[in-house]
Amino acid sequence: MLYHRLFAGCMLLACIGLGITAWGYHAPYSYEPVGPRAYPLMLLMLLGAGALLLVFKPDLETGGETEPKIVPEMLRKILICLALLLALAALFERVGFIVTAALFGFGMARLFGGRWLPSAVLALVLALGLYFLFDRILDVPLPMGVLAALEN
Repeated sequence: MLYHRLFAGCMLLACIGLGITAWGYHAPYSYEPVGPRAYPLMLLMLLGAGALLLVFKPDLETGGETEPKIVPEMLRKILICLALLLALAALFERVGFIVTAALFGFGMARLFGGRWLPSAVLALVLALGLYFLFDRILDVPLPMGVLAALEN
């Protein structure tokens, strides 16, 4: 459980540091009804709550069993997940939210053992649903990228 606590402690420190940074952010103009810092602060609060839970109850998932060994298969999945996150961040503005979110969702679903067709359908529904939520309901503009011709 030491690895769980170390990871949770690092995550908690990162959340606190990023929260302090996000709290001081003020845009010169506001194009969103909730402001530019609400979304990162909400995400950081959720991540911080999860990290706190892991600090105090690291054996919540395992039920008190011994700590699992870090095997090559686990390291491979961690590296693929990290690569997917980096690709999402790098391609977000150029390719657009819908395409990158769908590709990220598909990659993550396959990484966790999802079948091809259900993973593709879920990723597409998730990407479109999140776009609709942020762009239409929350009024947060998201980049369309390669799909910009479909807008309007």
